[in-house]
Amino acid sequence: MRKFYHYMPGDVRDRIDELKNRIDFVTPARQAEFPYLSVLLEAAIDQKVLLIGYESRGERRLRPVQPVGIYASNGLWYCPAYCFLRGGIRVFRCDRIDAVEEEASGYEPLDLRQVHLGNRHEYTAEGQPGGQSDGAEAQKNRNKVRLYAELTAEGVQACEAELWSASLLHIRADGTGWLEGEAPAQDLRFFARFFTGLGNEATVQEPSELVEELKTMLEEMLRKYS
Repeated sequence: MRKFYHYMPGDVRDRIDELKNRIDFVTPARQAEFPYLSVLLEAAIDQKVLLIGYESRGERRLRPVQPVGIYASNGLWYCPAYCFLRGGIRVFRCDRIDAVEEEASGYEPLDLRQVHLGNRHEYTAEGQPGGQSDGAEAQKNRNKVRLYAELTAEGVQACEAELWSASLLHIRADGTGWLEGEAPAQDLRFFARFFTGLGNEATVQEPSELVEELKTMLEEMLRKYS
């Protein structure tokens, strides 16, 4: 980029310099550290299996994964990767990865050359897009719940800023909308926190388990401030 800039005409460089003070990309300030980004990226490019130490919900486990890529969102880095323990693509927060071993013996790399950040949601199983067995598909469906929530126009705007909502968000001509689709049952607590933050801009109708989780969370908040 510097070489390209250097050989531009002077008036073009002046124009670019002026634009530098008019355009910016602002991300939240974070204390998190991401020491393994280069290793994860190289593994995605070279089709390597890594053994990572990962903490989630207060539990640390060693997980053999094959990274697909890395991306940044709201000041944090994420790594979609095929998880050999879960048998599918999972998204890992890179600041929760506290160790990486580049040799994960016993796990042969899958052919994920056609899987990338743009189409990772289409990759469903066993090394092949759409290739789950009936048993695996049934287990997957048991771990899913149907999510439906009505959104005001402000609620729609809030959801547009969330990467996970892209496949669930529907927008009406008047700017209002709704979230509809399948969601992992184990993420109900996450959704409850998200919808609590939206306040009256969202009305959750399904699943009933999420409605109950919302009630519990709001009751806990009321007790805290009563």
